[in-house]
Amino acid sequence: MALRVLIAEEIAPSGIDALREAGFTVDERLGLSPDELLDAVVGADALVIRSSTQVTEAVLNAGADLAVVGRAGIGLDNVDVEAATARGVMVVNAPQSNVISAAEHTVALLLAQARNITQANADLKNGAWNRSHWTGVELHGKTLAVVGLGRVGVLVAQRLLAFGMQIIAYDPYVSAERARQLGIRLIDNLEEVIQHADFLTIHLPKTPETMGLFDASLLAHAKANLRIVNTARGGIVDEAALAAAISEGRIAGAAIDVFATEPTTDSPLFALPSVVVTPHLGASTVEAQDKAGQTIAEQLVLALRGEFVPYAVNVAATQANATVAPFLPLAERLGRLLVALADGDLVSIEVVCEGEIGDYDCGVLTLGALKGALKGAGEETASFVNAPQLAEKRGLEVTQSATATAGDFVNLITLRGVSGTKTGGQIVNVSGTLLGKHAGARIVGINYHSVDLPPADYMLVVRNDDTPGMIGTVGTTLGAAGVNIADMDVGTNIAGEAALMVLATYGSVPEAAVKELRATKGVLEVHAISLA
Repeated sequence: MALRVLIAEEIAPSGIDALREAGFTVDERLGLSPDELLDAVVGADALVIRSSTQVTEAVLNAGADLAVVGRAGIGLDNVDVEAATARGVMVVNAPQSNVISAAEHTVALLLAQARNITQANADLKNGAWNRSHWTGVELHGKTLAVVGLGRVGVLVAQRLLAFGMQIIAYDPYVSAERARQLGIRLIDNLEEVIQHADFLTIHLPKTPETMGLFDASLLAHAKANLRIVNTARGGIVDEAALAAAISEGRIAGAAIDVFATEPTTDSPLFALPSVVVTPHLGASTVEAQDKAGQTIAEQLVLALRGEFVPYAVNVAATQANATVAPFLPLAERLGRLLVALADGDLVSIEVVCEGEIGDYDCGVLTLGALKGALKGAGEETASFVNAPQLAEKRGLEVTQSATATAGDFVNLITLRGVSGTKTGGQIVNVSGTLLGKHAGARIVGINYHSVDLPPADYMLVVRNDDTPGMIGTVGTTLGAAGVNIADMDVGTNIAGEAALMVLATYGSVPEAAVKELRATKGVLEVHAISLA
């Protein structure tokens, strides 16, 4: 049965087409009320929204089958990300889709405000020719303050440098050296920034810290000729305080695209002739909408296929380098193998990445190994999203390390674990790599024994005394149980002893055969493992 994607707000046709081409059932239900959304989300595997739909904890609870929520845009203030994470629901957005459109709209509003474009347009269309009344100001030589030097802020600064503006900026997360490379002077005090600015553009996320940031007390530091442009998020600027400052002549004007409540047709700013307003048009270009639809479709396809999603906002790993990404399925299988060797009773897990991959951020491999281990331990809801939280809840200690050398291999992933009280604190470990031009996955180490075979859905690990006939005994027992052997390797430990057999089988090994093997003289340990 095809996975169902609920589209609650309009996205570009290219995004819809991409989802259908991936084999998903696309269910478009636009303009749903909150109650209608609760009904529609039942049975959906993915939900696509934009800025109007509120994805609350109630929506997430109703959508018990949801694996991913996709926001076709940048902001996520209408999604309860914390509740989604707790449920293991991935939240993705399209952070690159509208940055150019948002930057261009910022510049357009700034120019419109400086030259009274909208006011003069309306005046002339009403039959008045008032050239002298709408005298504007030049940008050249003026000081622009950019608050927030993220992707949009940098694009705005670059474009307005071309107008001959002097650029200052405030962003506590950007180094002075980075700003200098951009031709920008960084100032670490927002009050000082606003004191120097002739124009000020805002490019901040909506957070508890930024809500109401531009209030009456901050605006009191502004020069009388300051013009403020906000295309970021409503609520960052106190609209009433800004309207009062403009009305009293303490600020020259503003251009505002976003509002505390949206949609809205009522704001104290609307009555002021020196204020230009637009109804949240920052991302409203054909190109931005097309990119957002395509990007969110790509992210949903990856998420629903269980692959790494680069724009997931609630996943601990932030990247999967092209060198590292192919090892993700192997890391997950090694995690399942490790927990099986510990009889599902791990209390700690260490992920070690060696070789070329050790030069990159391997956080995604740790996440994959943890997801696999948790699923192997019975946490069927474990995902890239909630694996760290589930591990913490179980008291599972997780560590990771990396090195640029890998001994006999170009790359190597090793998982080490300590089992709990059921198995007396036993130390277990597994290692794997990718070999050949097709990057085939291989298990190359189990409990300090060297082996070499591909991971299989069904495996049997037998540790035994190094005595003649043990391979035959194991094979005979499996044959009598009707189990066909697909592959096999005999492992050696550091001392060179052949005391470990690893077998891949075409089906699961019956419990009766496992018990018989455990009761066989010379057999020390037996693990029947399913990685399916």
